[in-house]
Amino acid sequence: MRTRTVLASSILLVFTLILTTPGRAAAQSAAGDLVRLPVSFLPAAAPAPDGIAAIAAAADLPAPARPDLHATFASIDAAPPASVIQARPVVVEYSDAYRTRAKIHRYASFATLPLFAAEAFVGQSLYNNPTPGKRDAHLAIAGAMGGLFAVNTVTGVWNLVEARKDPNGRTRRMAHGLLMLAADAGFLATAALGPGHEREFGEGGEGGSRSAHRAMAFTSISLATVGYLVMLIGGK
Repeated sequence: MRTRTVLASSILLVFTLILTTPGRAAAQSAAGDLVRLPVSFLPAAAPAPDGIAAIAAAADLPAPARPDLHATFASIDAAPPASVIQARPVVVEYSDAYRTRAKIHRYASFATLPLFAAEAFVGQSLYNNPTPGKRDAHLAIAGAMGGLFAVNTVTGVWNLVEARKDPNGRTRRMAHGLLMLAADAGFLATAALGPGHEREFGEGGEGGSRSAHRAMAFTSISLATVGYLVMLIGGK
């Protein structure tokens, strides 16, 4: 009886070892495999692209080149070319006397063209059919023109000298002044060439003196008219 018990226990022990050995072997094999696994390291993550590069990569476009900061700061520090530098506007202050003379000059000049038209009409009529009344009217208009040009020459030249440093409108002012001074000289020559007495205006007068007087008068009127229009049309 005791022998059968020992035999049964031995058989049970053998079956237990048979059933448990494969699982243990598998566990040991798995543990050995884990031990024998090669150690590997994942690659370092690439830096995240910036916003513009990410958009370019998503749209399958070439990434924009990064600016060269050294070149940028060097270009900022460099002096701009001479063509870029603009001259500062020149500020010129005018006196109250300048404004007063300019106002007198402007208001007096309103009579310029009417006097020219009247003198040309009366002078041509006197040239064709001289009478004492036409001669007196011609001389009166000539005297008014002389007074007008005397006032405008003084005020104009004075203001031209004061405005010499102002670059704005300098060419226009100079052209106006030179034309008016030339007309002044022409009117003086016209008066010098005028007939000395009434009979010289008639058919028996000195034709050369009358013609020269008339030609110089119209030349002076033309110069003064151009100078007047230069300032009238040109602006201030």
